[in-house]
Amino acid sequence: MKTLFDKIWDAHVVQKVDDGPTQLYIDRLYCHEVTSPQAFDTLRDKHIPVFRPDHVVAMPDHNTPTDRQDHIDDPVGRKQVDTLAANCREFGIRHFPMGSQDNGIIHVVGPEKALSLPGMTIVCGDSHTSTHGAVGAIAMGIGTSEVAQVLASQTILQSKPKTMRINIEGTLPQGTTAKDVALYIMAQMTTSGATGYAVEYAGSAVRNMSMEGRLTLSNLSIEMGSRAGLIAPDETTFAYLKGREYAPKGEAWERAVEEWKKLCSDADAVFDKEVTYRAEDIVPRITYGTNPGAGIAIDECIPTLEQVPEADRTQFLSMLDYMQFSPGQRLEGTPVDYCFLGACTNGRIEDFRAFASVVKGRKKADGVVAWLVPGSWLVRRQIIDEGIDKILKDAGFELRLPGCSACLAMNPDKVPAGKLAISTSNRNFVGRQGPGARTILASPLVVAASAVTGVVTDPRRL
Repeated sequence: MKTLFDKIWDAHVVQKVDDGPTQLYIDRLYCHEVTSPQAFDTLRDKHIPVFRPDHVVAMPDHNTPTDRQDHIDDPVGRKQVDTLAANCREFGIRHFPMGSQDNGIIHVVGPEKALSLPGMTIVCGDSHTSTHGAVGAIAMGIGTSEVAQVLASQTILQSKPKTMRINIEGTLPQGTTAKDVALYIMAQMTTSGATGYAVEYAGSAVRNMSMEGRLTLSNLSIEMGSRAGLIAPDETTFAYLKGREYAPKGEAWERAVEEWKKLCSDADAVFDKEVTYRAEDIVPRITYGTNPGAGIAIDECIPTLEQVPEADRTQFLSMLDYMQFSPGQRLEGTPVDYCFLGACTNGRIEDFRAFASVVKGRKKADGVVAWLVPGSWLVRRQIIDEGIDKILKDAGFELRLPGCSACLAMNPDKVPAGKLAISTSNRNFVGRQGPGARTILASPLVVAASAVTGVVTDPRRL
């Protein structure tokens, strides 16, 4: 009997090397401007064409400005974006350029265009490729040399990971989102708790999540060390994908759905590891340190030194020193300087609906800089079509243009040194949002509540 991961993996094995890696066929390769240039140079140096250009999709996102998109001031960023466009022209690859209505963050655009489908193997030179696993696919981040492998052969050499199932059973409390679920799991398992595993998320709470929520959960799989995070496709998946641009149409759709319904772990499938959490135990959460696993419930205090294992105390104190926090400190009520809604973690329409539900009828706090950045042009159109932009404007917020924005310091949206940002992005590493910037990770609801109060705020209080 097989797990969902085993079924997809086994269907894509080209050949197995004895005591070595597996040659795995890849259905979809995504390329962005940061990790692909060297891969294309490798092909060019070896006079190798792209084997199956119709299986490759490329778009810039990391360097994209979100205030205007007719020019990139930074010469390095501009060269990366221009180089991607030139490589796509030379090798005949589908390219969604900056500013076009097809563009956005690659991990948002892929699922929303149904370029990512159940049963696929999907890779990209970006660690948060795990996002696409939410549709019921094996999706993994790979290195630049591996991008070259896939461009040249549409295959990759990979060692098969072990399998883990994480069950979330029960009903999530009011105010708790998929982001909180992911932050809770990381706090329980640590950021290396799933290293060497492919994770399947299951349980009633996961089945009741929207596709946007599932995409958020899968997105953060890499932050536990997992190579991939899958969710079995179901009626929620099919309803989300049906009618989208690259989804099968007509009879092909019906045939595809019948096959996709088989993509689930068998009832008696055995995982290498299995853990279960109670949904009722998960409340809105925030981070206090410099890795996503250093988190607490928003109404809790940072652990005291005595609560931290002795072997971890040096690192614990180093994190708090950088964040300018203290052991035992309560973070609720701490003033914030920047609020960021967006990234491939929380840049979808559901996230903006959630943010708007909190700020409607309220005003942005004085002195708070807020960047609200949709994950794609389609999301931006949805925001406008639903009138969410008017709610945001009335509350004193500006809707920006799509891009990775303040998730990482590779474009103009950088948090200044020493300033504290509360962010829906996926990483709070030292300098991630800008040299010296301090980051608290949170859900769209928490960020919205903090944006209108000016301090870290539990959205349940509003």
